Amino acid sequence: MSTFLHRVAHWAFRRRRTVVLVWVAVLAAVFLGAVNSSEAPEDSASLPGIESQQAFDLLDERFPGTEADGAQARVVFVAADGQQVTSTANRSAVDTLVDEVADGPQVAGATSPFDAHAVSEDASTAYATITYRTTADDLTEASKEALTEAVEHARDAGLTVEVGGSALETEPAQGIGEVLGILVAAAVLLITFGSLAAAGLPLLTAVLGVGISLATITALGSALGFSSTVGELAMMLGLAVGIDYSLFVVSRYREERAKGHQAQEAAALAVGTAGSAVVFAGLTVVIALLGLSVVGVPTLTKMGIGSAGTVLVGVLIALTAVPALLGFWPDAVLPRRDREGPRRTRSRRPGRFGRNWNWNWTWNWNWNWNRQGSTPAGTARTPWGVRWARFVTRRPVAVLLLTVVGLGTLAVPSLNLRMGMPGAESKPTTTTERRAYDALADGFGPGFNGPLTVVVDVKGADDPAAAVTGVSDRLADIEGIVSVSPPHFNEAKDTAVVSAVPSTGPAGEQTQDLVRTIRDERPAIESATGAEFQVTGTTALNIDVGRKMQDALVPYLAVVVGLAFLLLMVVFRSILVPVKAALGFLLSVGAALGAIVTVFQEGHGAGVFGVEETGPIMSTMPIFLVGIVFGLAMDYQVFLVSRIREAHIHGAQPDQAVVTGFRHSAQVVGAAALIMMAVFGGFMTGGESMVKMVGFGLASAVFFDAFVVRMAFVPAVLALLGKRAWWLPGRLDRLLPRVDVEGEALTRRAPAPDDASGDDDRRESVTV
Repeated sequence: MSTFLHRVAHWAFRRRRTVVLVWVAVLAAVFLGAVNSSEAPEDSASLPGIESQQAFDLLDERFPGTEADGAQARVVFVAADGQQVTSTANRSAVDTLVDEVADGPQVAGATSPFDAHAVSEDASTAYATITYRTTADDLTEASKEALTEAVEHARDAGLTVEVGGSALETEPAQGIGEVLGILVAAAVLLITFGSLAAAGLPLLTAVLGVGISLATITALGSALGFSSTVGELAMMLGLAVGIDYSLFVVSRYREERAKGHQAQEAAALAVGTAGSAVVFAGLTVVIALLGLSVVGVPTLTKMGIGSAGTVLVGVLIALTAVPALLGFWPDAVLPRRDREGPRRTRSRRPGRFGRNWNWNWTWNWNWNWNRQGSTPAGTARTPWGVRWARFVTRRPVAVLLLTVVGLGTLAVPSLNLRMGMPGAESKPTTTTERRAYDALADGFGPGFNGPLTVVVDVKGADDPAAAVTGVSDRLADIEGIVSVSPPHFNEAKDTAVVSAVPSTGPAGEQTQDLVRTIRDERPAIESATGAEFQVTGTTALNIDVGRKMQDALVPYLAVVVGLAFLLLMVVFRSILVPVKAALGFLLSVGAALGAIVTVFQEGHGAGVFGVEETGPIMSTMPIFLVGIVFGLAMDYQVFLVSRIREAHIHGAQPDQAVVTGFRHSAQVVGAAALIMMAVFGGFMTGGESMVKMVGFGLASAVFFDAFVVRMAFVPAVLALLGKRAWWLPGRLDRLLPRVDVEGEALTRRAPAPDDASGDDDRRESVTV
């Protein structure tokens, strides 16, 4: 692996113009495809194999012409204090609104609250239901404007009017996540490298990779069903790994230049060593993302595919575009003290006008900054990574216990994890959907916002009407149900729909228990009435999705950890090191889940992070977090531990190998983690609850994994294991392929810096 990548980097360095032009051409091609592509679809809640989805499919079949997920608007009217919506003036305003909206071209029906008994007991609140023949995505601007104008007319009459449902759903506020992440990343890179060019190169390549990936996702959006959420999550992950992968290569390039290698050989060695770590770190991320397909959720599968493609682009750019760009500016990325910068001197020679200025360029190498043997003893400051590694290796038991206990304590709240899907209750109070939700809850009770839709199939019943009535009566007798609506039959009279209103809110744990109770009593109800029924609706769908996610979490974790374990065993040629990596990951992801539950479910510190309403954790969040965090954790694992193993292979004792590995990689891993945290945390500035929760979860998980697990847990375990950490049975050693991530083959064959072959630095440098 390292030898092959070494050759690739040599070629990219020599053919740098060709490489850059190819990447620019790829960007132009996919951008052209994105411009001419169809609009991306919206996120779909479709989930095959669950009862709620089966009931939706039955509705589509038995009620042709009306989509089960068709757009709907619930217009809520609240009378002024001391008044009632049933007064003559208010009733006239409500009826006028219903009449105006009913004439719309896409409207399937507009039901007045006075005809549907949709008035609260105290007559302070009422609602009208507007249904459309098409989905919210296909609603025309004319239909939306007609509804908006009718609402304004009712407000002018003195009523408080809010609109819930999907017809006028407010788009989430766009945050400054991308800009904030890039700005913080630039600051971290500048502090880490001390060079504008070294800080700018990883940013440039990351933006290039994200641009190519987003354009590709947009171009394929219509064909593959990639929604806007797929693109946003791909952007989040692409920025993070794109910067990190380039950062690893540039850091190793600077290290090789410091050893005296010329620019081309240094770039080739950097890609052959750090690039090998990038390849295998990227593979673990891709495995984790593609593993989302085993869950069986189409939306998650698409997110995984889109994000995996983004990671692959980031890996390819780090292996080709980075060495090519280093060929254009081989010295600019070096620290100022090491830069082979031009020093201008002038000599006076006689000329036509008596004197002539001649500028000569000399090369100034300054190697006397914090290098072993180059400064008097005691004057060089020991890097913080070395000091920390020595501290951990002297006290491995104490550090290990403190790490495990601390992360375990943070993970305790995750035992109370409740899954669901955010609804209008999670939106900001500035939106009309949230205000409509609150008004309905005040006027009709908390369960009114989460009715259960019961689809009754009476195709085989002798008396369909009596059978449906029997099901409705039995449902009304179940504890926890407040009311059951009159049945609505289809034209064939073989299917009816009734709505059961629970006494608790849609996100309440009691509502989940109620759905389970209804389904448990179904056999008895069906036997007594001769009708079959299924429970669906948004509330039941969210409950079913959460249960499916919870059931799939352990199998998914087993698949991802198992495949990554095999990959890490090949990389490190050890059994205990992959085991340690898996255990460390479980600690970090457990702590991250605990933090999410603490903030988003229990509400501790919710205001600090802009969370206005707490509730169940989004159903797809835990699995998505596990997949992403596992891949990112392996980034740090491969880069950090490969340097430790490299020192071990070269004969260092276990404790010294840990210190040497931290000397070369601790600062880079810390910088990479800060960049990832900034990118992920920046996405919390948006209004989309899903992206906000993912950003918080990933940022906290990166913190726990990089600064606690990799910086404390890993060196403590390696110090305790000693040489046993690198044990591998002989038979397994012969069976496993050798990939040489540490670049041992390059070390044996690489020429000494003084004799290094390749283009001369001065010839490769851009002349001034």
